[in-house]
Amino acid sequence: MQLLRVAWALTGAAICCFLLLLIHSRLLKEGQLAAGTCEIVTLDRDSSQPRRTIARQTARCACKKGQIAGTTRARPACVDAGIVRKKQWCEMVPCLEDEGCDLLVNKSGWTCTQPGGRVKTTTAL
Repeated sequence: MQLLRVAWALTGAAICCFLLLLIHSRLLKEGQLAAGTCEIVTLDRDSSQPRRTIARQTARCACKKGQIAGTTRARPACVDAGIVRKKQWCEMVPCLEDEGCDLLVNKSGWTCTQPGGRVKTTTAL
């Protein structure tokens, strides 16, 4: 009798998981992003100049209310809209863990400085 109860419980759990997956797949149709997530759409690199690489990327984000597309840990992410509005770019933690963040003088972007002294500059459009 106990074995039968366990079997029914496992069957019910399996059916429940299957239904949740089915509902989830219907809600998130192909090409849609889950709320609060981003994906890189295009990434172009130009290394034609010596000792300098210019990279441009376009990201697509589905941000929640009060958020806007930004950068966290060198990846596209949804960040608080106030950070972008005030141009306090370093508050969104755009650099990698071992890098230091500094605002550009005109607040048009930020720099990430690596321990070896290499500097990556990012400007916001």
